[in-house]
Amino acid sequence: MGIIRATMSAVGGGLADQWLEVLEADNMDDNTVFTSGIAVRANDKRNRNRKGTEDVISNGSVIHVYPNQFMMLVDGGRIVDYTAEEGYYTVDDSTAPSLFGGQFGDALKETFGRIKFGGVTSGKQKAFFVNLQEIKGIKFGTKAPVNYFDNFYNAELFLRAHGTYSIKITDPIRFYTEVIPKNAERVEIQQINEQYMSEFLEALQAAINRMSADGIRISYVPSKSGELSEYMSSELDESWKTLRGFEVLSVGIASVSYDDESKKLINMRNQGAMLGDASVREGYVQGAMARGFEAAGSNSAGAAQAFMGMGMGMGSSGGFMNAASETNRAQMERDFQERKETMASKNDADGWICKCGARNSDSAKFCSECGNKKPVKSESWTCVCGHVNTGKFCSECGKQKPESTDWFCPECGKKNSASAKFCSECGSKRP
Repeated sequence: MGIIRATMSAVGGGLADQWLEVLEADNMDDNTVFTSGIAVRANDKRNRNRKGTEDVISNGSVIHVYPNQFMMLVDGGRIVDYTAEEGYYTVDDSTAPSLFGGQFGDALKETFGRIKFGGVTSGKQKAFFVNLQEIKGIKFGTKAPVNYFDNFYNAELFLRAHGTYSIKITDPIRFYTEVIPKNAERVEIQQINEQYMSEFLEALQAAINRMSADGIRISYVPSKSGELSEYMSSELDESWKTLRGFEVLSVGIASVSYDDESKKLINMRNQGAMLGDASVREGYVQGAMARGFEAAGSNSAGAAQAFMGMGMGMGSSGGFMNAASETNRAQMERDFQERKETMASKNDADGWICKCGARNSDSAKFCSECGNKKPVKSESWTCVCGHVNTGKFCSECGKQKPESTDWFCPECGKKNSASAKFCSECGSKRP
């Protein structure tokens, strides 16, 4: 018993009026992984096939196979033929199995050669269909928090993850023999997912731990669905493909939450990082003082008494506040000086640095921060053509640098005559 390709002329409307079955898959949606074949227009008044034996596919019957469907012809529990190619097929008892592998090629024939039957002990002749589309929207959620060591926080944190994943059937014969329950006519993914969900969550924990080992910050986990899919593939795909004939296609994380202890550690680390900035620290000190004055003004015992108490408190704490502000100010000055020195050490090709510390583009003639004029290097000279040069010859017209020339003040940029020893604008000495 096998199947052969049918021509379009052989599957015309006349078949509905003959005592031959015209079969196709029952309704398939995103969650359906397996279904049996049903008669096309079985209740049509024109269909006069009322005497056929149940669960027997007549010789010459036609089977419709649509895109992303895998059809198996089963006789007494044995898989006698299959196809992964869309089209019309005619059942022929006189032919050997045709085995139309389609997208699976010889790999499916190898599986067929090892298995050859589905282990279903029945006397039925049936056409079964496996859904080859991506099975989407399988929900998951970690029951207990998963440990995650974060190098940035230098702490062992714990998170919960919720989302969905999808699978794709890669070996439909193995999937049928190893996953589909015996005598099943229709299977939704939710019916068989309990066991695989446990395995999925174990692999998810292993994948999350690998992300931790790779140094990915815990706050980046929700945006790393692509990487997580790859981790999951390496953890699950080999066993799921080999044993059950399907693989994880994608993983989408909808939400990540932390346990209470992890939240405390993260908040403490973030607050410490913020207070390490002197300007933030000074703002906190000034805000605390302002809130104290505001509370004093709303004191129910009267503002005078409140300010009296506050004055006593300020006597003891005012010194601390002043010392804290002075420390913050000193650190801000050091930070500014460090930034200024860092900017000054950069290549001049990045622009020019004003004496106020601001960096400006080469095309800017005035400082964008304080408005000072762009200084001209003391070794520069202006050619008669008007071009400013630093070499011995003008890069614009080629004229040689004159023996004696005017000079520009390095402080303010003022042009001075060759005989002047001091800048006529700011009094700086000629370099």
